Amino acid sequence: MKRQLSSYLQSDWFGPLLITITAIALVSWFNPSFLSPFNIQILLLAIAVNALIAYAQMVIIAIGQMNLSVGAIGGLVAISFSGFMEVWSIPWPIAAVMALAVGLAAGYLNGFFVAMTGISAFIITLATLSIYKGLNLGITEATPFYKIPDMVKSLGNDTFIQPLPWLVIPTVIVTFGLWYLLNRLPVGRFILAVGGNEHAAELSGISVRKTIITAHVISGFLAGLAGIMLVARLQIGQPTIGDDWLILSFAAPVIGGAVLTGGHVSVVGTLLGVVIVAIITQVLVLFNVDPFLVQVVLGFLILWAVGLNKLREVRAAKVTAEQGAIA
Repeated sequence: MKRQLSSYLQSDWFGPLLITITAIALVSWFNPSFLSPFNIQILLLAIAVNALIAYAQMVIIAIGQMNLSVGAIGGLVAISFSGFMEVWSIPWPIAAVMALAVGLAAGYLNGFFVAMTGISAFIITLATLSIYKGLNLGITEATPFYKIPDMVKSLGNDTFIQPLPWLVIPTVIVTFGLWYLLNRLPVGRFILAVGGNEHAAELSGISVRKTIITAHVISGFLAGLAGIMLVARLQIGQPTIGDDWLILSFAAPVIGGAVLTGGHVSVVGTLLGVVIVAIITQVLVLFNVDPFLVQVVLGFLILWAVGLNKLREVRAAKVTAEQGAIA
């Protein structure tokens, strides 16, 4: 029993889960409307999109890099999706596939330049952020696309069972798929191995370049899917989609136990990190607090999570050193 409890305490998801349960209990006690069906639906809509944004960054953190262009890719895919439907009258399922191809291509270009040049992903994605955002504004001239089909609007805001919105379905599928990829498939283990120790991974026969490109392609796909879902939710192809994704994309994986130097991420922990951020945002609205303060709270949460991870690393190193001394 003690060993099982100790295992839970050391897991990445246990701390965020306790915070989530405590926060829900406290907030619903102070404001019972927090658990109303309508409020739960609003929370789930936010979680569904934000989880994909966080996963897009988490995959890149897993290889020990950063992707500053997550929001720009999501925005470019969002206006591509809405533009295909409005300008070329393409049916929405085909437009979604074509727009996702844009996200895959953007992710591939990020990975290709990082892998082939050896330049820091921070610099490469900072440059592509500007390129993708520039393409976005060049295509739209800062004007939204308004003609979103009713079916897309319905999928973005209706529920299939009250209070579960349709948008949670792709997020649930992606969550299980990403967990399976990182924990059961060779490509997932390659991603974590490259993030843990790039040179050791290369010596063991893993293609580092191919793995880096694969991670960026997955990131581009997830950011693009988040962009499409946000068009459905907002019912408009807004050129500013993705502009405010950066802090969230880092906050949720870090809260969920991701190590920024790579090699260790948690899909469940990241999802719980998204839930915590969504609850904080909702609480600020329910208690009439300035919603812009969420950025301040997110900043403190990132500092807290990074500090906690560092403490874990120090304790793990201490235990390893003690075990080595005993042996």
